[in-house]
Amino acid sequence: MKLYRMPLGPLGTNCYILEEEATHHCLVVDPGGDGAQLVALLKDKGLVPQAVLLTHGHGDHIGGVQDVVDAFKVPVYIHSGDKEFLTNSDLNLSSAMGLNVQVHGDIQLVKAEDVISLGDHQFTVIETPGHTPGGVCYYGEGLLLAGDTLFQESIGRTDFPRSSYEDLIEAIKTKLYALPEKTVVYPGHGPETTIGHEKTYNPFVR
Repeated sequence: MKLYRMPLGPLGTNCYILEEEATHHCLVVDPGGDGAQLVALLKDKGLVPQAVLLTHGHGDHIGGVQDVVDAFKVPVYIHSGDKEFLTNSDLNLSSAMGLNVQVHGDIQLVKAEDVISLGDHQFTVIETPGHTPGGVCYYGEGLLLAGDTLFQESIGRTDFPRSSYEDLIEAIKTKLYALPEKTVVYPGHGPETTIGHEKTYNPFVR
């Protein structure tokens, strides 16, 4: 399996593309903007998206979703706690940037322990509310797609509507820090890290 990272949108949000090399099928995770550019890249590489996976519903993570949906007719996976974010620009914060980001299409709701498959590769949904009420991470293949839950030596903001600092810290401590320490964490912003590194050096979660 190949993983591509592509910073997109006004905040340089990390979009991840997981490719099954044998078939060139892929999953697109958090396409935050520059949708036309992303669609062009997927087509140029001959990749065939099977779904869009969302870690949460903020505008800087969903800004390019509609372009991918329109181009490839794929479903969008998101937790029920954030479904409303897809069609509410105030809630998804895009209105604060002068935008009206909305997502329409085949919306599939995920919950804890759901498994998303890409060929023989499987990714399990971990519910990590806090940054948003429906925040999730996707875990499998020795990696964690963490969205804005956990960053390198930092955590997601909790000063937004419907955020909860207590919920975020609890999710990180009880769910993410329970993963193997060698797990590579791919966050929504910034460089990758590992669970072991964060357990030792993250000043926000001890």
